[in-house]
Amino acid sequence: MASTLTILLIIAGLLFALLGIIGCILPVIPGPVFSFISLLMLSYSKDWQVFSQTFLIVMGVLTVMLGMVDYVLPLLGAKTYNASKYGLWGSVLGMLAGIFFFPPWGLFLGAFAGAIGGEIIAGKDGKKALRVGWGIFLGNMAVLIFKLSFCGAALFFYVKKIL
Repeated sequence: MASTLTILLIIAGLLFALLGIIGCILPVIPGPVFSFISLLMLSYSKDWQVFSQTFLIVMGVLTVMLGMVDYVLPLLGAKTYNASKYGLWGSVLGMLAGIFFFPPWGLFLGAFAGAIGGEIIAGKDGKKALRVGWGIFLGNMAVLIFKLSFCGAALFFYVKKIL
């Protein structure tokens, strides 16, 4: 029979795994970090017998890499399409405004619209501004796909081990 602490850790870990999925969309919640912590919580609750040490190290490294990719890919998308500083700042401001006014999708649409607005302020024509907005949008979508894939896999392994 499992102890009360074990049951509480398993429930809390499941909540962390679900919070990880939510955090993929909401930028204020570090989704992959919560997903990784959920795996650690389950392992700890079962005396480190659930997941191998190698699995946990790989998932930890992927968590750190996703944290870096979260910032790098949108910038790479912007630089690939020759974004100016105005476009980058417009993207950030649009992202912040979008998340408050149209959560959660406003994050992506706001970044797209903000980048276009910033590029127009910088003096680029509409077509070039649209290309920059598209680059930033693609970078954000790539990050979302990577984070959802990681957090979904973590949730899958979590549920598989508790059943």
